[in-house]
Amino acid sequence: MMTGSLCCVSVESAQAAENKSYTQPPLAAFSSQMSDALLGSSKYAKPIWNLHDALNLPKWLSLTVDQRTRYETRDGSYKANSLGGDQQIPLQTDVWLQVNLGAFRLGTEFLDARAPGADSGSGVNNTQADDADFIQGYAAWADQNIFYSGMGAEVVAGRQTLNLGSRRLVGRNVFRNTINSFTGIKLRLLDYDTWQFTGFVTMPVIRYPKSSADILDNIHVWDQEDTHTWFSGGFLEVYDLAWGINSELYLYHLDEGDSNRNQTSNRRYFTPGVRFYSKPKKAQFDFQSETIGQTGTVRSSTAASNSTNLDHTAWFQHVDIGYTFDMPWSPRLALEYDYASGDKNPYDNKDQRFDTLYGVRRGDFGPTGIYGAFARSNINTPGYRINFGPTSDLKFGISHRVFWLASNKDAWTTANLQDKTGDTSGYVGHQLDLTTRWDVNSSLNFETGWTHLFKGAFAKDAPSAPDQQDIDYFYVESQLRF
Repeated sequence: MMTGSLCCVSVESAQAAENKSYTQPPLAAFSSQMSDALLGSSKYAKPIWNLHDALNLPKWLSLTVDQRTRYETRDGSYKANSLGGDQQIPLQTDVWLQVNLGAFRLGTEFLDARAPGADSGSGVNNTQADDADFIQGYAAWADQNIFYSGMGAEVVAGRQTLNLGSRRLVGRNVFRNTINSFTGIKLRLLDYDTWQFTGFVTMPVIRYPKSSADILDNIHVWDQEDTHTWFSGGFLEVYDLAWGINSELYLYHLDEGDSNRNQTSNRRYFTPGVRFYSKPKKAQFDFQSETIGQTGTVRSSTAASNSTNLDHTAWFQHVDIGYTFDMPWSPRLALEYDYASGDKNPYDNKDQRFDTLYGVRRGDFGPTGIYGAFARSNINTPGYRINFGPTSDLKFGISHRVFWLASNKDAWTTANLQDKTGDTSGYVGHQLDLTTRWDVNSSLNFETGWTHLFKGAFAKDAPSAPDQQDIDYFYVESQLRF
């Protein structure tokens, strides 16, 4: 085998690696997540072109670089008081470095997320750009057989990302150009093939700068922990209860406070939830059901002068059932339903609008980026999904959903459209989402997608609604892993 070149691997070894069946990682900065201190790293394929081998680094040192380039364009608008479309070229460059010292690890992850092509009217924000900052910086310890008990244990302390369960309430962002991170401590206990528990106490990290003007001017400000806000929780997973059914039981607590640089809604929520699911298999049905409650208080606005706290009670329900056909291309058809409660009366001192906390939404509601039409708040949406793949390297997806407001008096939150009288129809419209992914190898991936929003009565007629034109969104992206 030739050495000293990033891409120089033997044809035989490359083919052997690529012929093995692996879980496909998402098209995002993900290398830091591909190795598990307790379960090993065999789930994901090692990048064919990788810096570690090219630089002949020692086994105790891990070094990876991920780079994603996307072009995205949107024709038309759905947001209040807005006109026209938009386009951007989001760039995401990520460097992960980890030192492995037996049971101990020291790691850091550096992310540069930019949005070239954004203009002053695009509404660019810190979900799309976070120039040159550290999203992880941690010390960790892990033992796969603690005290010879047959159980594994891991502790991670410092700045880190979180991925739990369905990721509907807390997850490492994939499609979005920036990534949520937290500073604190996480404890994980694993009884292999039986159960796993994760507990954490953290402070969310605020991405700076926050204003569109500063982002467009490429002003750099280091991200900082929000020392006045605490996010904590416990998450229990139990595997194979019966008939291949797995379960999750969890409770999260969010306690926000204001600081000089960050005015908040003073959300003080307890969010319990339970999820049951089975994994897709050929010639079998699979399902998923997740029920989430939410209670506490929230301030009616982020204004510092506002001292009105509203009683908050909300809930969310997701259910889907799918079937994978045992035939060429292995098509899977799934029926889906999501309900996230909305505020029933905008004039009382109560709030019923569900809050998705730090969750991700691409998997359920379509692309985010400069589109992001729907969130897990005040929606009532059935739909269906079809996935199939002619080969293991080429995948297609079709998703179609219909959207109503859960409460006609509450807002379509992502559009900032609201009719407090409730006289406008609650029908927002329906969305068709098509995606294609091609994995050239384990280092180079491509994806493209097209989404069309057929506007309904609320999207067209609500106060401050933009023009009645339907929305077309298109993106194409590449992902390189080294």
